[in-house]
Amino acid sequence: MDLIFEPLTQLGCMTYLIGSASEKQAWIVDPSLKEAERYVELLKQRGLKLTGVIDTHAHADHLSGGPKLMDLTGCHYIMHSSAKPKDVSDRVEDGSELSLGEVKLKFIHTPGHTSDSLCILVDDKLITGDTLFLDDGGAGRTDLPGGDPAEHFESLMKLSKMPDNLIVFPGHEYRGRRPSTLGEQKQRNPFFRPKTKDAYVQFLQELNLGPAEWMKLVLKANVDCTRDPNSVEIPQGVSACEVMGTLSDCASRQDIHYIDAQEMKTKMDSGWKPFLLDVRETPELYAELGHLPGIKHISVKEIAHRLDEIEAHKNDEIVSICKMGGRAKTAAQLMSEAGFNKVIVLSGGMTAWNQAGLPVVRDTVKA
Repeated sequence: MDLIFEPLTQLGCMTYLIGSASEKQAWIVDPSLKEAERYVELLKQRGLKLTGVIDTHAHADHLSGGPKLMDLTGCHYIMHSSAKPKDVSDRVEDGSELSLGEVKLKFIHTPGHTSDSLCILVDDKLITGDTLFLDDGGAGRTDLPGGDPAEHFESLMKLSKMPDNLIVFPGHEYRGRRPSTLGEQKQRNPFFRPKTKDAYVQFLQELNLGPAEWMKLVLKANVDCTRDPNSVEIPQGVSACEVMGTLSDCASRQDIHYIDAQEMKTKMDSGWKPFLLDVRETPELYAELGHLPGIKHISVKEIAHRLDEIEAHKNDEIVSICKMGGRAKTAAQLMSEAGFNKVIVLSGGMTAWNQAGLPVVRDTVKA
């Protein structure tokens, strides 16, 4: 068989080797800058010439090896036509194809995680970049510069119409999941569950944690096409590009307890006095859903850096509250990892509280 296809990494940021045995040429997809020299040595050992490097999008969690490999080998550097990295030599569109002998690549424009996101179809393999991950890994976050949840929904709909037997090879894999068919992902991946664009946007709004500042620096370095692997300090051990990826692996695995609105109200009427923490954005507190009296307000985007403000409640029962429960769960996981052992999430958030007809207020709250 002419096709050479091999993942060059097993966990974290995934890099793929695609080549033609007959032509003795290869492409590398999503190379890492710190591994650039290793790739060159690997190809030399296998007698393969590097024809091109392909970035599925402008990355925000690692530095791309594309520009460096272009310098080292004279290969082409390939991205979507809308990509901002300044040294890209070849730009492709939705439906563009490249060939090495009998090996053919087809590019599919799938914006949402970023505006320049691509998936790559080669034989029965679908390299999805950050458009789609595996199982509960979900998909790439849409809260980075250039991200758009509505566009991401349309991209997932595009993928949903592709053949079920395609094997999904994601741009990131943090938990050791094995590649599976697109048909299995349509059934198992939670990002395929919302059936309308509005429902999908709401689903993501409840999950997004907000980009870490270091990710913006990485993105800028990749747009500038840095060749310096130490130009940005990048944290290790975080699943950064997943929707909730600024959580550490430990935080993401914390067991969380829930309480429904009616039970919470009944217990509070009987004298229960938990510490109430609302993690929504400020305008939401005074909007239609209102808030509970006596809350402490810290948005989920700030919670990891402001835990000292609630240190006195570390051993108290804390109820984490948001609109529907997603952000409250994220906050609860972060607090649990930090040693807050009695955090409970209000199931369904303020939406469920209002649906139960329970009282709310819209006056000022303690920041």
